[in-house]
Amino acid sequence: MRRHIIGGLLLAGLIGVGVGTATTVRAEMGAGAGVGAVGDGAPAGIPDNLFKPVDVFDLAWVTDPQISPDGKQVVYVRMTPDIKTDRSRPSLWLIDAGGGHEMPLGSPDTAGTTPRWSPDGSRIAYVGQRADGSRQLFVYWVATAVSAPITNLVEEPDALAWSPDGRQIAFTMPVPAERKPLEVDLPKSLKDAKWAEPVKYIDRVVYRADGSGYLPDAFSQAFVVDADGGAPRQLTHGDFDHEGNLSFTPDGSHLVLTANRRQDAEYEPVDTEIYAVGLRDGSLRALTNRRGPDHSAVVSPDGKRIAYLGFDDQRHFYQVTKLCVMDIDGRNAHVLTQSLDRDAAAPLWGADSRHVYFQYDDLGSTHLASIDLGGKLRVLADDVGGTDVTRPYAGGSFSVSNTGRFAYTRASMQAPAALAVGSSTKDIHTLTHLNDNLLNFRTLGKVEEFHVDSDFDKRRLQGWVITPPGFDARKKYPLLLEIHGGPVANYGPRFAVELQLYAAAGYVVLYLNPRGSDSYGEEFGNLIHHAYPDKDFDDLMSGVDAVLARGYIDPKRLFVTGGSGGGVLTAWIVGHTDRFRAAVVAKPVINWTSFVLTADGTNYFYRYWFAGFPWEDREAYWRRSPLAYVDHVVTPTMLMSGEVDYRTPTSEAEQFYEALKLRKVDTALVRVPGASHDISARPSHLIAKVQYILAWFHKHDAAPAAATSASVSQ
Repeated sequence: MRRHIIGGLLLAGLIGVGVGTATTVRAEMGAGAGVGAVGDGAPAGIPDNLFKPVDVFDLAWVTDPQISPDGKQVVYVRMTPDIKTDRSRPSLWLIDAGGGHEMPLGSPDTAGTTPRWSPDGSRIAYVGQRADGSRQLFVYWVATAVSAPITNLVEEPDALAWSPDGRQIAFTMPVPAERKPLEVDLPKSLKDAKWAEPVKYIDRVVYRADGSGYLPDAFSQAFVVDADGGAPRQLTHGDFDHEGNLSFTPDGSHLVLTANRRQDAEYEPVDTEIYAVGLRDGSLRALTNRRGPDHSAVVSPDGKRIAYLGFDDQRHFYQVTKLCVMDIDGRNAHVLTQSLDRDAAAPLWGADSRHVYFQYDDLGSTHLASIDLGGKLRVLADDVGGTDVTRPYAGGSFSVSNTGRFAYTRASMQAPAALAVGSSTKDIHTLTHLNDNLLNFRTLGKVEEFHVDSDFDKRRLQGWVITPPGFDARKKYPLLLEIHGGPVANYGPRFAVELQLYAAAGYVVLYLNPRGSDSYGEEFGNLIHHAYPDKDFDDLMSGVDAVLARGYIDPKRLFVTGGSGGGVLTAWIVGHTDRFRAAVVAKPVINWTSFVLTADGTNYFYRYWFAGFPWEDREAYWRRSPLAYVDHVVTPTMLMSGEVDYRTPTSEAEQFYEALKLRKVDTALVRVPGASHDISARPSHLIAKVQYILAWFHKHDAAPAAATSASVSQ
């Protein structure tokens, strides 16, 4: 199944040195790898209960909370890193919405995800793992606490949806393409012979995807299966991806979904429409017809309307996604959030069919809101998120019961996402406290929001500063600027492992939302339309200068790092200033021409990020490439990339590394074996990323023995 990119880039070892487990990293880094070396305890004034890299394995967080139709129970996915397998493992838990009586749902070995309540609340469908390792559709009977697989599929199901009568479950699943591949006459290998792996024949524009590898010749199709089990029935056909949300009409006669069924879909990746599929005959009828993405359709309980997301595609770098409503037959389509200059996401109807619930990001925070059919909006919560524990990105999810009670992932600056329930901003309470036994006994860096005007155009910018544990404003500290990716994304007041580890190592950490970030409106996001990177540099330097003006930063000890879009900007920074002692450029774009022609979204990037193909506007591609300014770089710069990164291929980092080597600039290359664009996906890789960055900065610190800050002690 192919996932097309709508947003941004979102989303090891030194040469000759492999990175192993967390234990190996601890042995390599030692106790003196931070900013100031310490022994068994911290220097005077520095807490000795700092947050440590190995603590990553003890964190837990909540995702995908689903509240029961009567609002009395919540099932959610609990994510816990496993130190033995070095992966974050999902499991399902059921808890009373009033708090207490929490229990696992099914066997922990099922690694459950995607829980969905039946309309009457008697059962929960979810995706689990059978003993043979296959991912199947399971059903859990609440009254008896018994679960069982109801399918025997060859591929993992996704986008589960119950029929209104509870008799069927719809889902999507990859199915081999209908078109015949090229016929090639090859001899068969001899018995017991060990021939090479078969060659790959590729004839698609998008043939690999970050995190998925080389894509099979398959497309996502919709199915239904009886809720008691049996053979699934395929509803959609053709060499097109049919994707969720999946939503039944109240009479159960049709399923509403999203697809791009253009014959040139590969060349128009965002032009999706909403379709109604007949369950009896498989008939397919388009309900939308405009240039641009229409998706995430949800049918109202009374069957009269469909809420969905989309926008009229102007091929701008950033385009605000609107919440729309149309009649069940596709007529009278109109925008509900016309006055909200923010991206709407995850629509859900209220039981009365007169309100739509959704979430949106505003000024670095994620809100849960409801809006009536007249466009009147009411905010229900303003702290959704916390599910990306590595860096303070937006995210999170919610669900709503028939009673109007909601459940959501609650963000905090001091812990990963918790489960919270409420019916308005006045009665929200947190149900889970999964990290109290760890983080209540760790001293974390203090997070402070601040604002600064850009030196370029005096535009108001939002940022945050994390001060190290034991911070004393009378002392001098090193500053670490950490830049978010995307670049259409946002940071906010959310817990972030990487940033807290930098603070624990004695750095004042600065992060901002420069121009191009979302959650500030379409005009702000489009300030980098066909002009990225450029004036974001001025925004970031304005933030650095504002923190320097506070007086507790040593101006000779400035450091900078960032990943993806943040890697682009870090490489751009070292090509435009020498004020930083050292830099780490993670998973960057260095050469826009090579990136556009090798990334997994080549059909998107050339059209929305540039005015044309690389060969049509060579000057623009080169002018915006950090590689064009490599002859100006004097800052010691480490490069970091996943070896199977197909979003910003590792060849991008390698180009900058070799260029710096040829110029005899102090540089190194960190390659993360088996890692995709998310180089911190595995806990040991997250630890390695942070520790290599700290070691590089420590190596180039102007005052490594300063007693004003603490090292990472494990």
